[in-house]
Amino acid sequence: MNEIDPAHRFSSEAVRHFDGPADGDKPGGMNDVARQVASQYRRDTMSPIMVSGVLRMVEFAVLFVSGLGVYFYYVGFFNYLAWQYPLTIAAASFLAVVLLDVTDCYQVVSLMRPLANFGRILLVWAGTFALMALTAFAMKMSQDYSRLLFGTWFVVAFICLYGLRLVMSRLIRRWARDGSMERRAVIVGGGKAAEVLIRSVEKQPYNDIRICGIFDDRNDKRSPSLVAGYPKLGTISELIEFARIARIDMLIVSLPLTAESRVLQLLKKLWVLPVDIRLSAHSNALQFRPRAYSYIGSVPMLDIFDKPINDWDSVAKRAFDIIFSLIGIVVFSPVMLAAAIAIKLDSKGPVLFKQKRHGFNNEIIEVYKFRSMYTDRSDPTAKQTVTKNDPRVTRVGRFIRKTSVDELPQFFNSLLGSLSLIGPRPHAIAAQSHNLLYNEVVDGYFARHKVKPGVTGWAQINGWRGEMDTNEKIRMRTEYDLYYIENWSLLFDLRILFLTPIRLLNTENAY
Repeated sequence: MNEIDPAHRFSSEAVRHFDGPADGDKPGGMNDVARQVASQYRRDTMSPIMVSGVLRMVEFAVLFVSGLGVYFYYVGFFNYLAWQYPLTIAAASFLAVVLLDVTDCYQVVSLMRPLANFGRILLVWAGTFALMALTAFAMKMSQDYSRLLFGTWFVVAFICLYGLRLVMSRLIRRWARDGSMERRAVIVGGGKAAEVLIRSVEKQPYNDIRICGIFDDRNDKRSPSLVAGYPKLGTISELIEFARIARIDMLIVSLPLTAESRVLQLLKKLWVLPVDIRLSAHSNALQFRPRAYSYIGSVPMLDIFDKPINDWDSVAKRAFDIIFSLIGIVVFSPVMLAAAIAIKLDSKGPVLFKQKRHGFNNEIIEVYKFRSMYTDRSDPTAKQTVTKNDPRVTRVGRFIRKTSVDELPQFFNSLLGSLSLIGPRPHAIAAQSHNLLYNEVVDGYFARHKVKPGVTGWAQINGWRGEMDTNEKIRMRTEYDLYYIENWSLLFDLRILFLTPIRLLNTENAY
């Protein structure tokens, strides 16, 4: 058995610095067929992981509330509430959800087939009560509990639980039919290998994968235009634009692992996308440890890249943004009010300056700033960077730029969701260095957009803020941004947030 770690073979560092032919991040224009297909998938979908996660919380609530309802029915709502009953009901409800999770009852396949899982759900619920009774007996507390009350709860809660499962199965089937809950996938590489892969994936019952098409650089002689009923929509360079528009969740590379150079060429183009990238191991002769694989049904995949800050991580980060943005708005509201008055008194024009910048997934967003330039000399495209003693900057503008007060309105961007509080700083869409766009200077530049841009970031607190007047500065800022994306955690965000005011005291590069 081969013990090579596939995650090491195709690390992001190796892909970035792979010295092989690739078009980098310059997507080709899509053909009309690909554009039409992509437009069908523009709207976001519900993640199966998020749906099952919410269901866990709902089922805990159903079990707990039904238990309290039975207790109040027997004891009376206004009578004394013995502490051990709600505590025991909560503990049993939590244990039941854990056991349902351990027995795979929250997998999409199980949720879509409640009748086939009736026995398993009943066994889990009965096992919960058995463990509860055993614990009460061991602690010599069994005489304190009403058998009639808990027997009634057993029946009532199971009816509620299973009834919810029946409703969820109908909802999930409907969501799967109308495309509301699915993982959108594209096959990278065509021919016989892609056909075998597609047939294997389609054989999986209750599959949440929707194959949206095939992309391959090879011509029609080597890679047919139609494989297993799916059209070849274009080349790998065209796939980048397609994946962004169609909101693709997963790219499945259908190439043998032995073609390492070819795989690296593909990854050098594709790693900038905010998607999961999997290498099909279905027809690979090389075998790895079982834990090296993930599976679509029974089809083995090697995980090359994962979409960063996904599913519940994205929920936690969004909650972080909302909480701290509200705190920031309240704390800095006197400063923002004073800045607005000073700007209005200093020069003619609006208080706020809106600039179009690249956001998550290369989408164009509008970022708010306090106006720091004279209105008739402003540069919304940011083709000309602001330099020291720049005559376009107002007197008040110099102060608010140096102290970063001009960035405070971006708390509202973060609250509304176009920005995150912490992340790679968004650059203007036409930002240049020596007459070259940033993505022409830095290989893999657009990988910064795999997450939402931020009000502040890891690069800024490490000194890479202000004027980007050399190619080396934009390269270093990008390197720090990519480090943040690959090492994200809430603790990392907190560290950056609390270090930001300290590092802003260094105003050397802020003009």
